[in-house]
Amino acid sequence: MKAGLRAMTPMTAFPPRPRPTFHRLALAGVLGLLLGLPAGAFAAAYTLRLQGGDATAEAVLRPLLDKYFDPELPAQSYDGERRDLLLREARRRLPELLATEGYFSPLLQADAPSDDAPPILVVDPGPRTTVGQVVIDFAEAAALPPERQAALRQGWKLPAGQPFRAGDWESAKSALLTALLTEDFAGAQLRDSRAEVDPDTATARLTVTLVPGPRYVLGPLQIVGLERYDDALIDRYNRTVRPGRPYRESDLIALQTALQSTPYFSSANVELLPREGDSGDGETVTAPVRLTVREKAAHRIGTGAGFSSNTGARVELSYRSADLFSRAWELSSGVRLEQKRQTGYADIFLPPDANGARNSVGGSYDASDIQGMKLTRSALGVVRSQQRGSIEMRLSVNYQVEQREIHGEPTTRLQALTPNVQYIWRAVDNLLDPRSGIVAQAQAGGAAKGLLADQNFLRLQGRATTYFPVGQRDVLSLRGELGATLAPSRDGIPQDYLFRSGGTGSVRGYTYQSLGVKEGNAVVGGRYLAVLSGEYTHWIDKSPWGIAAFVDAGNASDDPAKWSSLAVGYGLGVRWKSPAGPLAVDLAYGQKTGDVQLHFSVAIPF
Repeated sequence: MKAGLRAMTPMTAFPPRPRPTFHRLALAGVLGLLLGLPAGAFAAAYTLRLQGGDATAEAVLRPLLDKYFDPELPAQSYDGERRDLLLREARRRLPELLATEGYFSPLLQADAPSDDAPPILVVDPGPRTTVGQVVIDFAEAAALPPERQAALRQGWKLPAGQPFRAGDWESAKSALLTALLTEDFAGAQLRDSRAEVDPDTATARLTVTLVPGPRYVLGPLQIVGLERYDDALIDRYNRTVRPGRPYRESDLIALQTALQSTPYFSSANVELLPREGDSGDGETVTAPVRLTVREKAAHRIGTGAGFSSNTGARVELSYRSADLFSRAWELSSGVRLEQKRQTGYADIFLPPDANGARNSVGGSYDASDIQGMKLTRSALGVVRSQQRGSIEMRLSVNYQVEQREIHGEPTTRLQALTPNVQYIWRAVDNLLDPRSGIVAQAQAGGAAKGLLADQNFLRLQGRATTYFPVGQRDVLSLRGELGATLAPSRDGIPQDYLFRSGGTGSVRGYTYQSLGVKEGNAVVGGRYLAVLSGEYTHWIDKSPWGIAAFVDAGNASDDPAKWSSLAVGYGLGVRWKSPAGPLAVDLAYGQKTGDVQLHFSVAIPF
């Protein structure tokens, strides 16, 4: 038998104590794990076995022991003296490791069956310690109402009966302190915390003492970093940080987020400035708020190229200004050249008004040749948009002149002055990559003959997509769209206010805008639209790639009765989670035509 080893020698983890204080022991264990116990550090010199615990102990401890005490390395790589040293280290470190999961009374047995075989370590973790009693005290808490104290105690994250884990203990204390620091009490402190473990009953008594300090209210806003813009621009986006309001960290974050989402600033940081000597009555302190911003470049030029199965290859040149005419007006303009469509546009967006609404004015020119119909359109419009919670409202007035040419028919010129209202509701868990929730929109607009319009019509449209999580990664999405243009006929109505379907984002398995009303050799818009779609996406574990199966059905026509003969398409696709959201490549079969279509869209900015 190897010198220095005793056969099957039990060893308790800690010296006898009536009530050892765990926070000192856990701290030593955690530091040992983080700083001095790399994975596999004591591998190779022995075989480690876990016995005596229940199924929970096996599930909790086995991954931990396998990580830090990997037995797979060759034992012969160490001589006897080295193995003895590692064994002593293991006997010292194992109790610290087990204590992080609430096992404070382990038994460790060691055996060396022969000189040629590695020693065997057998670990009996003993009972797992649970939380027995929790005491939360608030010192110097004149400004903290009793009901708030009760709510904080009620929200404690490590209640009696739960397993006592070092990580959960630290998280619970942090959450309790954070609840004070982020609402009213910016100077709150954790004065004391103790975890007293009773090995006899395997319970822990937790005591936490906090000092809330005075209640904070917001003082004046101090702005640092403005060069091109003035304070009035900040005030247009500031809805939450006002002098005299109770301190809420979420209000500061809301202002910071609002500014970072504008075209004016590349960064924004909002912080409370509590200082000694701030004005206060002993229970309330008024502290100023400092906003530090960094302005973006006022002018930007961009180029890009891409390809879409709808409109073909494209190149694009864009110009943006965040300070048009030195008035903080945002200009967005560009030229996009595609195989089937060419577009030029320019839009001017004003900063938000006192109610948070944003006004814009713009114009565009568009020429296209799709499904046998050549269109040129010129448009001018004004838009007022406002976000209220998860709902965005847009009010607009648009004047459009359209010239339409179909082979074999005379060229027609149409016009329409159209007021429109649109509501968009977004309630999803992730705007770029949703797994649950809904996105819905509804709009209504129309024109009156004689008021810069060639036909009376009322256009109604609704669209919704719902997402359902399946398991840990998969997603089921259902999409539906209905539209109707109420008019005596489609004559005199520009194509933008009628409906065509087919292609990416509509009914896959059919070419872009190929589903509509036949007029000569062309497909033109109809007065009614119906589209339904279902898609199931399976994301591959630990990968940005996924595969999808889908079924689409839809059509556009002048007769709602024809909705019973919807064009159906179905197929399979590949998904890739890019930084801009999932990109899709789909291969779809159109049941009505018997054709197979490839649908995808890729754009690369330069």
